[in-house]
Amino acid sequence: MTVDNRKPPAKNQNTAAAAQSQAGIAGPDRARPDNGSVLVLIPARNEARTVAAVVEAVRAKLLPVLVIDDGSTDGTAECARRAGAEVVSHPSNLRKGAALKTGFSWALEKGYKAVITMDADGQHDPEDLEKFLSANRQHKADLVIGERKFAEMPLPNRFTTPFGSKILSWALGIPVTDNQSGFRLLTSDLLRRMRLKGNGYEMEVEMIWEVVRMDMSLGWIPIRTIYFPDRKSGFRPVIDTLFFLRMVWNIWRDRMDQGRRVSAAREIEKS
Repeated sequence: MTVDNRKPPAKNQNTAAAAQSQAGIAGPDRARPDNGSVLVLIPARNEARTVAAVVEAVRAKLLPVLVIDDGSTDGTAECARRAGAEVVSHPSNLRKGAALKTGFSWALEKGYKAVITMDADGQHDPEDLEKFLSANRQHKADLVIGERKFAEMPLPNRFTTPFGSKILSWALGIPVTDNQSGFRLLTSDLLRRMRLKGNGYEMEVEMIWEVVRMDMSLGWIPIRTIYFPDRKSGFRPVIDTLFFLRMVWNIWRDRMDQGRRVSAAREIEKS
């Protein structure tokens, strides 16, 4: 199993820590979390039909599970709790990004070294969890994203998902192959340093920008592509696409501003 690592062009930094970061993601002084220090975080809204099976499959891998019940009305919280998960409930639906942020804060408070995010509907294969754990142990990327095969996606995702990734790649200045995959691993270092503003699906794009902005490490691993034709997605095509495009525009603008600041600082150093 290999990890495809992508980093932005190196910046002119003077510290040893910065030099190590630019050299790649294999720093010897960074923690290697074992299974007990990695939390699986599952945001869920009205997923009573599937969440228990997902939780049980994850717990079979000896991983602790936290489910964020995002205003469900169908007993999702109780199903997850009976399956062995810790559960935190939002009294109303705050959207996926907000649920993830609640889970990130909980994980940091409990002292976990890394978090793996999964969906509650069964579209992420628990057998792929070991790939994330292995990638984290061997390569220590700050953000590892599960990369799906677009050819195995149903329409219109087969075209819209790669198109969105191309737009984001342009904004970031690095290649991004799957920007919306919710199956990903984040280290506690990244969780502490990120400053996330979004509350919807666009926040998963914002995570990638935070990694690039802070010159942290980013990697992809191949995962199974699973879709259920009868499942109704929580993604709102018009509204969430507009949120995505606004996020991409903000990322491009911030990257340009960052580049101008770096260039100005270098000119001052030369003078």
